[in-house]
Amino acid sequence: MFPELVDHFQNILIDNNASWLRLNFSHVCQISFQNKNFVDLQKFCNDIIAKYPKMIFDSDNLNTLQENALISLLKNDDLQMDESEIWDKVILWGKAKTPNLPPNLKEWTDDNFKSLKTTLQNCLPHIRYFQISGEDVLKKINPYRNILDENTWDDIMSKLVAPNSPISSLILPPRKKAAVQLPPRKKTTVQLPPRNVITPSSSIITLQHAAEISSWIDRRSTIYDDTEIPYEFKLLLKGSRDGFSSERFHRLCDTIPGTVVVVEVLETNEILGGYNPLIWKVSNENAATADSFIFSLKNENMNQSILSRVTIASRAIYYGGISLGPSFGSCAFGMKGNKWCYHSSGYGYDPIRSKDGDFYIKEYEVFQICKI
Repeated sequence: MFPELVDHFQNILIDNNASWLRLNFSHVCQISFQNKNFVDLQKFCNDIIAKYPKMIFDSDNLNTLQENALISLLKNDDLQMDESEIWDKVILWGKAKTPNLPPNLKEWTDDNFKSLKTTLQNCLPHIRYFQISGEDVLKKINPYRNILDENTWDDIMSKLVAPNSPISSLILPPRKKAAVQLPPRKKTTVQLPPRNVITPSSSIITLQHAAEISSWIDRRSTIYDDTEIPYEFKLLLKGSRDGFSSERFHRLCDTIPGTVVVVEVLETNEILGGYNPLIWKVSNENAATADSFIFSLKNENMNQSILSRVTIASRAIYYGGISLGPSFGSCAFGMKGNKWCYHSSGYGYDPIRSKDGDFYIKEYEVFQICKI
């Protein structure tokens, strides 16, 4: 790419598509560090992670983080995370990148430590060892002291015993604890993102939909701001990826409490869904709850979302056989074989669409709702 074109592309993304970048943050971060020319995107990602480190360090995406991206984060003076926690995450990343390490540290050989040391050789110099408490040094660093240069470990212990004694190791400054503001961009200011609540990203619902569903779960009278969503939407099943059969649904989603099902209807593009605070299972019985609901979400063809809370709690959820997928209110809304069904009256929920009967879908997703 020509440098001018790359800069223009980055500016368009950051200035005009910040919402999309937030929604697909992990993927954007990974791609930005695959190309050294994406300097602005790398800074955009670094500034965000500095204030919201758990978006990467506590996510399933940590193990896929590239070395240059991790090093860039470790160099950041504004990273809002205790140094001992940073050490933990670096070790976790290194172990994931080093094959054939025994799960039990007591079984490690000298070769195992050498392998981990090689994996982390470019990361270890950026740890602020002298900002870690003595307790954490003994508890967290000591078990892995063999991956450190002998001089580094001696200096760490020397500082603990005699803080004023001179050492040869470079003492990096403590990280700044003040809140970091993202710099303004051309024509607009980039807003700090909310947590990466939909993991991985959805092809059906948006961040705004997630905020709306979260508000319904908590029975709020107002919708959560995008930056305040208290749940992670963890993708359990995606039809186009995992299959559309009820058997696949039960294999991937049974026994997991607190799930949201969303479907995109073929031809009409309606987005329908439901929330089940209970589990799913194969049975032949109704399950009672007063907290389930079904809904129709607003999109380009629909101006307003529709929420329908259960009206007959004893019939809120129906557990059918293996050929029946998720079913709300004895098929007020649910999966029936390779089709879906909707009925507007007498099934425990108020109407969410005008047309009754069976219909086909082009995609569906099931999320586990996890409190952040």
